[in-house]
Amino acid sequence: MTEKHLSSQFDADLNTINAHLLEMGGLVESQVANAMKAFSTMDAELASEVLAKEKAVNDFEINIDKECAEILARRQPTAKDLRLVLAIAKAISNLERVGDEADHIAARIKKIVEVNAPYQINVAEIRIAGQMALGLLRRSLDAFARMDSKAAATIVADDLEIDNEFRGFVRKLNSYMSEDPRIISTALEILFIAKAV
Repeated sequence: MTEKHLSSQFDADLNTINAHLLEMGGLVESQVANAMKAFSTMDAELASEVLAKEKAVNDFEINIDKECAEILARRQPTAKDLRLVLAIAKAISNLERVGDEADHIAARIKKIVEVNAPYQINVAEIRIAGQMALGLLRRSLDAFARMDSKAAATIVADDLEIDNEFRGFVRKLNSYMSEDPRIISTALEILFIAKAV
């Protein structure tokens, strides 16, 4: 935040919601990273750690949303400040959804591990897509922290690559299931993981 307002408290309020958004983003980023690591290793314990962070992410969303509402009500921001507060309100909602997807991945990993379902499915595309998604999340948070609109525009374009990885994996998964119908239930769990990425 480079521009100063007449009210130093207004600056402090804007800096606070910025900092809280980035803190929430860091927590969600660790959830996604751990969910993908748990997927790579089929580690139910690590998946449980991801699930345990869900409440903290939800609490962040609720608290930051309240802070945004208070700023809107008390400060009645205009122009750039209004856009910033509204962008933060939208971003926390999206971050919470990303955290939910990490939770879904973790829950499905636990399910696969609990039923001890063997599978002979190459899931390299999901790992690649997961790493790409994690990279986009990191770059998004960094672009927000620096208020870098050019970096944000390239992130939107790079998101299409993840969709291409997903489509390739679905085609491959269909052939796995036709070759060996015994893996269908596990393959469907893995498909839900891939959709979450």
